[in-house]
Amino acid sequence: MSQSTATASTSGINVRGKMKPGYDRVLTAEALAFVADLERRFGARRRELLAARDERQKRFDAGELPDFLPETKSIREGDWKVAPIPQDLLDRRTEITGPVDNRKMVINALNSGAQSYMTDFEDAAAPTWDNMIGGQINLMDYWDGKIGFTEEASGKSYNVKEKPAVLIVRPRGWHLEEAHVEIDGQPMSGGLFDFGLYFFHNAKKTKAHNTGPYFYLPKMESHKEARLWNDVFVHAQKTLGIPNGTVKVTVLIETLPAAFEMHEILHELKDHIVGLNCGRWDYIFSYIKRLGKNPNYLLPDRAQVVMGKNFLNAYSLLLVKTCHERGAFAMGGMAAQIPVKGDEAANEAAFAKVRADKEREANNGHDGTWVAHPDLVAVAMEVFGKLTGPNQLARQRQDVHVGQKELLEPHQGERTEEGMRECCRVGVQYIEAWLGGRGAVPLYNLMEDAATAEISRTQIWQWLYHGATLSDGRKVTPELFHEVLADEMTKLRATLGETRWTSGHFEEAIRLFDEMATAETCEEFLTLPAYKLLVSHEA
Repeated sequence: MSQSTATASTSGINVRGKMKPGYDRVLTAEALAFVADLERRFGARRRELLAARDERQKRFDAGELPDFLPETKSIREGDWKVAPIPQDLLDRRTEITGPVDNRKMVINALNSGAQSYMTDFEDAAAPTWDNMIGGQINLMDYWDGKIGFTEEASGKSYNVKEKPAVLIVRPRGWHLEEAHVEIDGQPMSGGLFDFGLYFFHNAKKTKAHNTGPYFYLPKMESHKEARLWNDVFVHAQKTLGIPNGTVKVTVLIETLPAAFEMHEILHELKDHIVGLNCGRWDYIFSYIKRLGKNPNYLLPDRAQVVMGKNFLNAYSLLLVKTCHERGAFAMGGMAAQIPVKGDEAANEAAFAKVRADKEREANNGHDGTWVAHPDLVAVAMEVFGKLTGPNQLARQRQDVHVGQKELLEPHQGERTEEGMRECCRVGVQYIEAWLGGRGAVPLYNLMEDAATAEISRTQIWQWLYHGATLSDGRKVTPELFHEVLADEMTKLRATLGETRWTSGHFEEAIRLFDEMATAETCEEFLTLPAYKLLVSHEA
């Protein structure tokens, strides 16, 4: 081990990240041995499953379409339910989300009045070493009752109130690694690292607070990936002497293939799962990525790909129907709007959009919904507070009939130059912030995470790949894209000012966005090459 104390129990573990004051509380020999054991037991299966994604993508690129699996028909048609939902997770009408690394935001989310809070090691957090370990410290301090602090600049004190939101932790997805910790010579899984450290340090403490170790699982594409998580939970609970089924998870259905395996995912995790969530922004990204080379699934401007229509509406309805059939929660998606300060009319317009979105979700049968800002909690509860109970689990949607055709039906609409410009503006600015260590980024009155940049770069990639025609008749070419990108960046540089531009990571962000938008093959995740840049900044 480098920069920390080596012991016999940590043989083969190399901590490459810098050990700062307090980090030794998280990275104890025992905790490192626990996460190393997870990696050694399950790391190879994770890599095999990622390879299976690549093989499946080759078939999609050749024209095959996602569909329900014939070999698991008996599970879809079987009579079974998930295990009972714990008392403190029966009311999740409003769920707030935010990055785990920002202590003030963690406290504000816990105090927001939302019933539950997803704290995020994934898309809302840039995975710098300091952010990931700092996030673990924040959560350890929370369960130890020591998270309160006084802000130096303002002198304002922050602490958690008496009835905080129920805490749910989102580790990184299977595709991400933790470059700062090597097990037997190779980087370990970011998801196993995040889960393992949090579970090791806090699982038993949660019981003293009448709750449990609760998690959100992102980016899965198949029931086999869910089976891997389930095996991790069984082993982790046994190792620490915690009853099986104590871990409770909600799975984000945010990839197109997973939408065809919702019953199977619930079944694989049935002792540990409490619900599914409509991860809508990543779902749009996955739709483009998985069907990107098929000319029949070319999408219009991102702004026209809305939840109430086509494949997004079908997916929302099917999720509700599937979950309630199995006794599981059906969580709605993110309202990304944030308050518009100094413009009452714009602020009310933003809140009106949130209300309309939440009314659609409640009418569809969702049990709760996501917001990105404390001020939106009351707006969401205006709608979900009208439910006759804390959830809609008893509401069956047998009237919903969604098949392959409905789940794949592309949205109709225009492709415009302004749509391209928005992708360039938002995509580059998000990547720049991420390279600077920020994963939750306010842009144009929306709180954006990595999914936004993924949609932006894949949308342009798809239009370029097919030489799509814009509404004014022009063809989308590399020349047109570069012209638009250059013009938008010139405007952005003028708006932000020279000091902000030269002190930031804009040139790197522009180069990465350009490379990914014009690549021959749609890259799996922009966070993979971006992570290499992030790690190089820390060296």
